[in-house]
Order: sequence, then structure tokens, then C-alpha cells
Amino acid sequence: MSIDLSALPPAERYKLLTAVVIPRPVAWVTTVSAAGVVNAAPYSFFNLFGQDPALVILGLEHRAGGQPKDTTRNIRETGEFVVNIATPELVETMVATAASYGADTGEPEALGLALAPSAQVAVPRLADAPVALECRRTVALAFSAEREILVGEALGLAARDGLIDTARNHVDWGGAFPVARLFADRYARLVEIERRSIPPVPG
Repeated sequence: MSIDLSALPPAERYKLLTAVVIPRPVAWVTTVSAAGVVNAAPYSFFNLFGQDPALVILGLEHRAGGQPKDTTRNIRETGEFVVNIATPELVETMVATAASYGADTGEPEALGLALAPSAQVAVPRLADAPVALECRRTVALAFSAEREILVGEALGLAARDGLIDTARNHVDWGGAFPVARLFADRYARLVEIERRSIPPVPG
């Protein structure tokens, strides 16, 4: 079987691609509007992109016609955002923040989510998330009226007590690893972890 992706409508292309490129990490992004409203929304077009500088990438989808959603607009206005990492017990709340609230309604306030101040940016983090990356916008690339890729630099990392051994920079998730996005409304827990070391070259 061979499928010509360019021959498919974008919605069908999205359906196929997100079902085969799995699992994907989820960025639960908090931003602040110019009016001071704190927004929270999940994005599964997300990943780490390097360490020097420490870059993260977000795939941002605009509304039909190119109107930016709250996250994109807020980052354009302030240049800052926080990537919160969700573990399985936070999935239901995380998905609830994907609902279409108005621009003047902040999801954390509407859903009763506790916030905590960040150290490196003005945008607060979600207090219940075990890890948060405090980021500054570096560059955004527009590929269509509805799709933009944002590159940001992680300036700081906040973590719950006990998660990171700072003497060794060792992270111990204690078995409660971050949630992974599959496709449609499906998410996955990481439960079977195996070690596979890179072997030396034979000879």
C-alpha cells in the first residue's frame, strides 16, 4: 500500500499522520494575555529540540481563516510561555482545558487550577504539574494560514520536590511518567520501560 499524502484533504492527512506518529509528548502550555488573563491549553505537536541552546518546538494551529488562538496570540504579545508536563492523574483536567473558552476567560480560573509563579518568565506555571519549562519565544515560522511552528528557548525548569536529584541532575519519575498522546481522544501511560544501551562497533 502506498498513500499519496498530497492528494488527501488536510483533515484526512491529519487523521492518518497523528495515528501513525505515536506516541507524542504533550505540552500543557500556559500563557498570559495583554489583559492579564492566564490561558492553558494542551499541544501534542511538541518536543525538545536541543540543549545548546535549550530549545522546544510547538506546532500551533490557527482557526479557520488564520485567526490565531489564545496561546499563539499571547506568545506573540508577551514573548513568553510555560510548558507544563502532565502525568496520568492530570489528564482529565488537561483535556478539559482544550475546550473553546472565550479569550476573556482563563482556563485555570474557570476550572479551578492552582497557579504558581515562574522564576524566569512572568507567565505562571500550573502548580499541580510535576515539571514546567519556562520559555521565551525565539522564532515562529508560518507554513499556512492555519499552521505555525514556534521555537522557544527554555530558560528555567521547575519541578516538584524530590523529582530531581540536583547533585547528579538525575530525574526519578517514580513510575509516574508523563502522559503520551496517541490519536483522536486516546492517551497512553508509559508502563513498560526497557533499557537498550548502544553497543560498541564490532571488531
